Amino acid sequence: MTHYARPESSGDSTDGPSSGRRPTFTSWLRSRSDEELTALLRARPDLARPVPADIGALAHRATSRNATLRALERLDRFTLQVLESVVALGDDRLSEPVGALPADLAHGLGLTPSTRPGTDPLDAALGTLMAQALVWPDQGRLRPVQVLRELLPHPARLGPPARVPLAALPHGTVKRLADDLVPHSTAESPVESVATALSDPDRIRALVAQVDAPAHRLLDSLTWGPPNGTVTDARREVSLATASSPVDSLIARGLLLPTGDDTLTLPREIGLFLRSGSLFQDVGTTPPAFEGRSVEPDTVSRAAAGQAFVVLRAVEELMERWSQEPAAVLRNGGLGVRDLRRAAQSMDTDDTTTALLLETARAAGLLAPDDRLSGEWLPTREYDLWRESPPERRWSRLVRAWADSDRVPSLAGSQDSGGRVHNVLGPGLVRPAAPQARRDVLTELATAEPGTAPETESLMSRLAWRHPRRQSPLYTELVEATVAEAAALGLTGMGALAAHARPWLSGDEDASDALLSTELPQPLDYVLVQGDMTAVAPGPLVTELARELALTADVESTGGATVYRFTESSVRRALDAGRGVADLTAMLERHSRTPLPQALRYLILDMGRRHGRLRAGAASSYLRCDEPALLTELVGDRRATDLELVLLAPTVVVSGLTRAALMERLSRLGYHPVAESGDGTMRLSRPEIRRAEPDAGPSVEHTGDPELARAAVRALRAGDEAATIARVPVELPENSSAAARVNALVEVLERVLADERRVWIGYTDTDGRQVSRIVVPTRVDGGFLTAHDTTRDAVHRFALHRVTGVAELSADS
Repeated sequence: MTHYARPESSGDSTDGPSSGRRPTFTSWLRSRSDEELTALLRARPDLARPVPADIGALAHRATSRNATLRALERLDRFTLQVLESVVALGDDRLSEPVGALPADLAHGLGLTPSTRPGTDPLDAALGTLMAQALVWPDQGRLRPVQVLRELLPHPARLGPPARVPLAALPHGTVKRLADDLVPHSTAESPVESVATALSDPDRIRALVAQVDAPAHRLLDSLTWGPPNGTVTDARREVSLATASSPVDSLIARGLLLPTGDDTLTLPREIGLFLRSGSLFQDVGTTPPAFEGRSVEPDTVSRAAAGQAFVVLRAVEELMERWSQEPAAVLRNGGLGVRDLRRAAQSMDTDDTTTALLLETARAAGLLAPDDRLSGEWLPTREYDLWRESPPERRWSRLVRAWADSDRVPSLAGSQDSGGRVHNVLGPGLVRPAAPQARRDVLTELATAEPGTAPETESLMSRLAWRHPRRQSPLYTELVEATVAEAAALGLTGMGALAAHARPWLSGDEDASDALLSTELPQPLDYVLVQGDMTAVAPGPLVTELARELALTADVESTGGATVYRFTESSVRRALDAGRGVADLTAMLERHSRTPLPQALRYLILDMGRRHGRLRAGAASSYLRCDEPALLTELVGDRRATDLELVLLAPTVVVSGLTRAALMERLSRLGYHPVAESGDGTMRLSRPEIRRAEPDAGPSVEHTGDPELARAAVRALRAGDEAATIARVPVELPENSSAAARVNALVEVLERVLADERRVWIGYTDTDGRQVSRIVVPTRVDGGFLTAHDTTRDAVHRFALHRVTGVAELSADS
């Protein structure tokens, strides 16, 4: 076992041997090395936001309730059991008021010290607890931080020390109990007399031997917790002479003590005796083994990479479609069910996966609502940049956004307490615990051997061991959702974590991208045009070709290959966007590995010949055509009687409708006019490409960056020096005018500046906080002090009227 020596004093003016006082948690924290403080801030990054002013402020924050609760959530089951053992055995209300010995912890946990250095699980757990400042050594013993006695009121499912419930009882009741148990005690008070008696194992053994079998069964039911039982009139007056029931006999002997009007509690000392010194029935130093099936790692990687490719293609397909035909934003800010189903059809997937991809795209900044009154879901400008990135980079950005998002897509379709349905992209899907649950699941999967696909129950068991304080129905729901979402996004394949996901988890995205790029299909710059008016893309296409083909043909099916179909409407769409017959033919000939079929050439030529024959203008509007027969046919068409057409000349017809309405109506009738400008030329334009501004993503807490943690430690040391350094105060005039006080301050600072010495100043910052600074003055003028602030390692300007005090540092500082 590791031996824990008493920490040496670090010059603390209030603690340590030189002052004759016991070391405190603050003095111990101050004695930690810079590397140890850096490790603390990395393990508990919330302690450095913002950076505390000094070590004392860090100690206060580290022992606060909320910060300690967050630290407890990071502990595994065994480390938590060790911590509970320290609290149970090191309670300052027990007979030993200075903490728990490591040897006592080993005995209470039923552990045998390892003979090999560095392999003892208790040493490792205690090292973790000390590194996270949850326990600290005092004269060779271990003490928990004070707040843990509040947060862990029943450590190891033990009751409180006997002194606690005894002190809450009426004096007469405790006096009667002391007279029965220790009639000739010389203790200062009845409470001390009874508590001392109940801490003696021999006395407890004798008391337990005096009760009957039913009382023994009652003690057995409380031995391993919970230590409380409910009875009627728990505070009844009972003595050894008047005890008439098993409960009365236990109360009369102090083996059960009242802690409420109807609650009896087994004192901690009695519980430890009944457990024969053991603290837990089951102590596991390692998590349960994974149970599942083995899959070839290469097969896992290929399956995951294939799913990653499907994700990229589905997101791109929908974003391109919504660029032209955006979905509407509901009043609550979400997406309607019909639009969700249309999106699922467009991406060729189910509603659940569609919800996941939409939420992920929004979290990645690729999708957002526009700022119009009606509101539409549109791709953002970030999408255009993302679209030009390599596929592996695009995938990495999507999964990083998913991992950091606090929204849970699987909750879409559920109802709140008022019966309102939660829509995709709408409110009600936020769960702050989601990012942590996702990282927990992926990190645990990474501990399995490559190719191991664990069963869900096995994964849940290991997570319950890793993070016992996080277990709840919500956490279980988040874990199950994470498993499904990780598979849908390509982080796992066939139930096992993919090879490219392992470096991604550790933050090495370059290594992850390198692995994924070898598995993803490479973008192609060709298609196979077939005789049935289709083109087959056997893999992902380069960006330019994909957009040109999407403009000229319609997607008919997706899968391992994408099938595009050429139709009259799709070719007309390309012509409306400004493409010519020669442009379309040349593009297809350039990118097709097969000869263009004659039927496709005829289709393009025929549509090009018919395109633009009929042109619309404003008269309210007019139609002009070089073929009189076509206008004569149109005017005589019974379906066009509502167009109010008048033949002005063999080649000109006017209408009472606006040009936009006339063109829309004629398109429905199959005539497909083209707009004409005032000079008679055709007005062709690409479809409008609209973009929205991306939403601001949620802030996510990650493990502390080592450089930031080291910088925080340097600031802490400097701040602590400013707070504790020996200094000689300089008297400033108190009752004179402000100008006189500033003048006196200037004289002191100029003297220090001339001697090139450091000086301590008290200062009121712009937030009204009183801070201490050690500075090296470089200039004093204009009512300001310019100095190098050693506390923040930067040059600052201090307003002289905000300086509250000044002190010269002692010669040995």
